[in-house]
Amino acid sequence: MKKLYREFSPFFGVLLLSALMACNGRGKRPETVSAIDLKRGRMILCGPPDKQLGTVGFKTSCSGKAQEDFNLAIALLHSFEYDEAEKVFAKVIDEAPECAMAYWGVAMCNYHPLWNPSTPAELEKGAKAAAIAMSLEKKSQRESAYIAAIASFYNAWDRTDHATRSRRFEKAMEKIYTAYPGDKEAAIFYALALNGAADPVDTAFTRQRKAGRILTALYPNEPYHPGIVHYIIHSYDYPELAALALPAARAYASVAPSSAHAQHMPSHIFIRLGLWDEAIQSNLAATAAAKCYAESAGIKGHWDEELHGMDYLVYACLQKGENRQAKAQCRYLETISEVYPENFKVAYAFAAIPARYLLENRLWKEAAALKVYPPHFPWQAYPWQRSIIHFTRLLGLVNTGNINAAKAELKTLVRLHDTLVKQNDPYKAGQVQIQVKTAEAWILFKEGRDSEALALMSAAADMEDHTPKHPVTPGEVLPARELLGDMLLQMNKPTEALHAYEASLQQRPNRFNGLYGAGLAAERRHDPGKARRYYQQLASMASGADRPELKAASSFLKRHFP
Repeated sequence: MKKLYREFSPFFGVLLLSALMACNGRGKRPETVSAIDLKRGRMILCGPPDKQLGTVGFKTSCSGKAQEDFNLAIALLHSFEYDEAEKVFAKVIDEAPECAMAYWGVAMCNYHPLWNPSTPAELEKGAKAAAIAMSLEKKSQRESAYIAAIASFYNAWDRTDHATRSRRFEKAMEKIYTAYPGDKEAAIFYALALNGAADPVDTAFTRQRKAGRILTALYPNEPYHPGIVHYIIHSYDYPELAALALPAARAYASVAPSSAHAQHMPSHIFIRLGLWDEAIQSNLAATAAAKCYAESAGIKGHWDEELHGMDYLVYACLQKGENRQAKAQCRYLETISEVYPENFKVAYAFAAIPARYLLENRLWKEAAALKVYPPHFPWQAYPWQRSIIHFTRLLGLVNTGNINAAKAELKTLVRLHDTLVKQNDPYKAGQVQIQVKTAEAWILFKEGRDSEALALMSAAADMEDHTPKHPVTPGEVLPARELLGDMLLQMNKPTEALHAYEASLQQRPNRFNGLYGAGLAAERRHDPGKARRYYQQLASMASGADRPELKAASSFLKRHFP
């Protein structure tokens, strides 16, 4: 059977599975289950020994122990513990092979709406599982609708892009949500589908707001449901909306303490709101849980969730001026060469973590010499992430006076941008375009062409302001509007610089360099009251840190406000 699937197209494979299953009879283990290559084995979690994952009640035609295990699998699925959820769905299949919704669950485990799109192998597995689910007779009309919805995502997966398939799933889940108004799981999975189909350039956050409204209406009566609190965070993971998710963020880790992702996810909101201490604690717990999971699961190397948490941890540490802890994470990253799985967020962490440390601390010489690490990683598959390394080098070269070398890095950035355009990925192409404009602006500035530099830097900042943050990142390696403030300060335009810093802080509250820049600009425009406010806020936020900016702020406060 495995050989047959390699020889035929995925679409034909789904039809073949459906035909075979239709002849298989009722209540028997489907002969085609072995073709799915289900993940199996003991469930691995790092957290409380009683496996606390929240409270879920998803009624199905499965009965007895199978229903209990099904709910456990759903709880894991809602916290994006995909591998462990699939193991439990496989157990349900062993217990009740006629349970169509268990195969639906496997298909859902291979649908990754908010991270890296599913791989071809995952898409093929999901399509096969959905086909078996569709072929089984013992299912209700409601269950058939759920199965048809996920099948619509996998239909013609080899010929249809991820965004199109995500919109199909959204529309199918909307029909279930409308047809079964009392089904809270339909509402929750519809909210997830809305977030998965959200347009990355929609600054009105149309789908995200709708998802948030659905979930927040459910939350008071279901405070321990992992999907509700989790997806509220994803729905509002944007500067303009983040405050709406703070109650859910502060609850999620205690709702599902056995999930490594549940430990990390609240930090998305903490970082949006500049709550650095909470973000640090969240990611210390998350990275520890991720290490534990990798060891327990026998992963060769490190689990991708660990690197994702490290990126957020370093970002938060840098905003408190905690260079020692941030540097320790950078050194630790240099010891990591193998990660499972190699994916989008791993590439981002490898590029962003060292870049953040160097750029936030204005270590221009070291930034100019930043190396690609690890060298054997498939960087060609990740042009946006690779661009972060070249952007960091360029800023380092510009600020150390090596303009010719900076122009060579600019050519690389342009090439990476063009690659993303050819790949029809407008969001990531836009991200690199912001870097290109910023790079061109700083080269022009160092060449003495101030008016042209300001025009380009302002355009980059405007573009970034109208580009929503990607869910994988805690924030840009350096915000464009903050860099505009830096440029204006160097041009001796403190009033305009102050406006730029303040505008950046509106979107990114409590950033270390934003606060220091605003205080310095206020000081230079002879506004001691406003300078005092920003410097005191900085000193309070980063008390005990050892950075030269803090010493300068302290000196000003002692001179003017003894």
